[in-house]
Amino acid sequence: MVSTNEVITDGKFEYLETTGEGTPLLLLHGLMGTLSNFGGIIDHFRDDINIVIPILPIYKLPLKKLSLDGLVEHIIEFIEYKNFDQVHVLGNSLGGHLCQLIALDRPDLLKSMILTGSSGLFENAMGSTFPKRGDYEYIRKKTEMVFYDPSNATQELVDDLYDTVNDLSKCIRIVKTAKSAVRHNLEDRLKEINTPTLLVWGRNDTVTPSWVGEKFHELLPNSVLHLIDECGHAPMMEKPQKFNSYLDEFLKTL
Repeated sequence: MVSTNEVITDGKFEYLETTGEGTPLLLLHGLMGTLSNFGGIIDHFRDDINIVIPILPIYKLPLKKLSLDGLVEHIIEFIEYKNFDQVHVLGNSLGGHLCQLIALDRPDLLKSMILTGSSGLFENAMGSTFPKRGDYEYIRKKTEMVFYDPSNATQELVDDLYDTVNDLSKCIRIVKTAKSAVRHNLEDRLKEINTPTLLVWGRNDTVTPSWVGEKFHELLPNSVLHLIDECGHAPMMEKPQKFNSYLDEFLKTL
């Protein structure tokens, strides 16, 4: 299991790191994602691959600098701080959007890219306005919407999201970041990315529907796509065994 006790704080960087070898696998969480989103990946690969999860400073960057560009700059600085020559970078939702921007800005840093339920082309989430604060049932339904099987929306996930959207400072930052993502539609630039790319999508994703994954596959010249049945926006959480098998197979081809 993923524990916050494992998080390392070093200056402006907060991150989790395992002890595997080889090219590091950098995991980028979504706008309101947490370390627990990647528990299945960590448990499966931690002994074989050095898994690194930088905590995105969405709630810590100066407001003037809070944007996708500011987050990408932070991630690139982190990769350089760790002295990684190259990384495999994997992102879910907003994290996938950041992967694409890194691939465009610094392709030399990436050995491969893995996108799952990624924004960058289209996203149907909470929108660019304030989420409903103080309405627990609304937050519960929004959390359930992430999954094909709503039972995956645990009380812990719902409570975390509820606490976040009811924190005015955090809510302002979420909306500002979401608006930055909308402004960074990458449809016209994806053909520039030649990084080997794995796309894993849930067929029942209602946030970034399966046709979004198919469009990424069409636009990214060096990509492979897998669709998972009975699966929503977070395949690595909802179908971890299937997701990990696709990821393992992809990494071995490299």
